[in-house]
Amino acid sequence: MNAVVIAVCLMLFLSFIRINVVVSLTISAVVAGLVGGLDIHQTITAFNDGLGGGAQIALSYALLGAFAAALSHSGLTTLISHSIIKKLGKEPNSGNTQVVRWLLLVTILLMAVSSQNILPIHIAFIPILIPPLLHVISKLHIDRRLIACILTFGLVTTYMILPIGFGGIFLNDILLANLNTNGLNAIGEQIPKAMLLPAMGMVVGLLTAIFISYRKPRHYMIEQPVESDSITTTISRKSLLISLSAIVITLIVQLKTDSMIFGALSGFIIFRFSGIIKHEVSKDLFNQGVHMMANIGFIMIAAAGFAAVVKSTGEVGTLVTSLGDIIGDNKALAALLMLIVGLLITMGIGSSFSTIPIIATIYVPLALSFGFSVAATIALVGTAAALGDAGSPASDSTLGPTAGLNADGQHDHIRDSVIPTFIHYNIPLLVFGWIAAMVL
Repeated sequence: MNAVVIAVCLMLFLSFIRINVVVSLTISAVVAGLVGGLDIHQTITAFNDGLGGGAQIALSYALLGAFAAALSHSGLTTLISHSIIKKLGKEPNSGNTQVVRWLLLVTILLMAVSSQNILPIHIAFIPILIPPLLHVISKLHIDRRLIACILTFGLVTTYMILPIGFGGIFLNDILLANLNTNGLNAIGEQIPKAMLLPAMGMVVGLLTAIFISYRKPRHYMIEQPVESDSITTTISRKSLLISLSAIVITLIVQLKTDSMIFGALSGFIIFRFSGIIKHEVSKDLFNQGVHMMANIGFIMIAAAGFAAVVKSTGEVGTLVTSLGDIIGDNKALAALLMLIVGLLITMGIGSSFSTIPIIATIYVPLALSFGFSVAATIALVGTAAALGDAGSPASDSTLGPTAGLNADGQHDHIRDSVIPTFIHYNIPLLVFGWIAAMVL
């Protein structure tokens, strides 16, 4: 058994039995190192060296959390939440239930999509927007697993096909750069087109979740009912203008500097010195935002350590090259096994962005040797990296939804976020990614 396979399976098992994800990643990293031929000192050194790779991501999420908290304090997100709640009225009835249900689902989907490009705060909006909506979600008996699937769809599919914001980083800065570094000679215009068919698998998964899997009501405890007429939301024109200005500046700075850290920091500074956030509450607000995203940051740091150990073992290359005896000259089987290996690697690392540099070095020459076209190779590498992002316990695409949906303790990370998103997205993505590799 390959060290990568053993470590990923162990990490998934530990997470499934509700061991903390950071602990699961750390234990699995040690096992990966020992099984991969490293001694305990080499394993710990590789793990420690890798932790720094997650520090930038962790700091980005912390500052995004602070910016999201400031955005919430301005009243903009509260206005959105309460506008939806008021549509419901005091009690749900046949006349308003379906309207509010679809309004809620569409609003959440649009927020998830825009968080990747228009308002690039990534998952930081979820713990701000979702908790105020949990009452109406429970009142409508909407299955929270459906909300998790909608959020994950917006977070993942957007960067797969739209070269703006996070999509620009994934498609151009990471995927295209690593493909060409390894000899593919692709151009930027080819990337979104090649990823379009795999992204259709995500659409199929979303429609399945909405209309089949989670269309039936699911009942949750409603501990603190909120009467809609008791809700008063006020937001001044000044607050609205400053909020919109902060959003625009955050986007511009991030695109110009290619840094989420400085983008989020710019947005927070605008809120701080505009007068919306008073001096006496700014520190508490900043700490609140950082605390909100701290758990995700620590998991990302641990995932970076895990990835560093996996790289140090050299077992990723061994895993791929060992497929040669199984594949032979079967092109269809080669595509399928490359995607499955990508699924395993990404589920372990928890980030498709971090997976591409690992697999592109091996996959590009392998794909070219089997005669895959440039577009098919793009689809193979891009899909192999995206696979597992939705269904990994260490992925921000599942951690983010859990952070918002579990605000009242009624949403389990593994059973209600990880497993539903794995079933509805990874399986269709595997199928559509394979089709893309064969027809492009």
